[in-house]
Amino acid sequence: MKLAETVTFGGSGLERAAHLRGDEQALADMLAKTDTGVLPIWRGKPLIAGEDRDRPAWQSANHPIFEHADEAPIFLGLDDGVARFSQDVSGWEPDENLDTLNQFLDPSEQHFPGLPQDERFSELRGIMTHLNARDAELIATAKAVGSWHETHGFCAKCGSKSSISMAGWQRDCAACGAHHFPRTDPVVIMLVTHGNSVLMGRSSGWPEGMYSCLAGFVEPGETIEAAVRRETFEEAGVKVGAVEYLSSQPWPFPASLMFGCRGHAQTTEITIDPVEIEDALWVTREEMMETFAGNNPKMKPARKGAIAHFLLLNWLQDTLD
Repeated sequence: MKLAETVTFGGSGLERAAHLRGDEQALADMLAKTDTGVLPIWRGKPLIAGEDRDRPAWQSANHPIFEHADEAPIFLGLDDGVARFSQDVSGWEPDENLDTLNQFLDPSEQHFPGLPQDERFSELRGIMTHLNARDAELIATAKAVGSWHETHGFCAKCGSKSSISMAGWQRDCAACGAHHFPRTDPVVIMLVTHGNSVLMGRSSGWPEGMYSCLAGFVEPGETIEAAVRRETFEEAGVKVGAVEYLSSQPWPFPASLMFGCRGHAQTTEITIDPVEIEDALWVTREEMMETFAGNNPKMKPARKGAIAHFLLLNWLQDTLD
């Protein structure tokens, strides 16, 4: 697919400079530079700047906000030669109401005292399409690696407390000597078509009217193609024949890599698994065009920025090849 890397969070050519992750002196020197930027992350939400929420709010490494961090910063890479880090500051307790914090799309924003009013912690799902490609890759990396640290503070081998190392790209266990590395979960997301129609589904708990392409985790010992066929049949009872890879997308919610594929349906009868999904249906190209135009009262278009929206839009525009 020629347009594969134009998907949100697609590659921007970030120089990750992995050779510097174990160089403590080089890391210290970079953190001391005035042009180095450290991005605060609070409970999974990056600090975003601008009235349009269109850029990360980089801070100096000695900013008071980092007094609320309990682990070292994560080295993200070099942004046109400028060092970029992120650091979790979830220890800070804001005064704002946090009732919506764990919602699917948290609309709330949190302001740290002393920062400019247009710098606030914002839910990434809500602002991801506002970011340029480089900033999106940096923030996605920061959020994914940070989420891994949040849930992997103890050694999976012996259960002892582990510590951050290699500039955030490793955790070490002093008790048994084990090393642990950030994980990425492979997920297939399927543009399953039959003639002029595409298969859509929705999970319980999604906002009203929200439908998307079917998706599911790749299991151990399974190919991407096999996962597409299995997940489609398990969720909707539809058999898929030929499978084509289209595009991938890092999806830091919390740390997946979405493999966008096209599946050619061999059957059309739908039998949903209510444990997996709430509903599934075939949608014609004409109906999907009306949905994207906002004229379908029963269905909302897939969210902009998500690979499902990207795949469906390219299907409508006949630009999948």
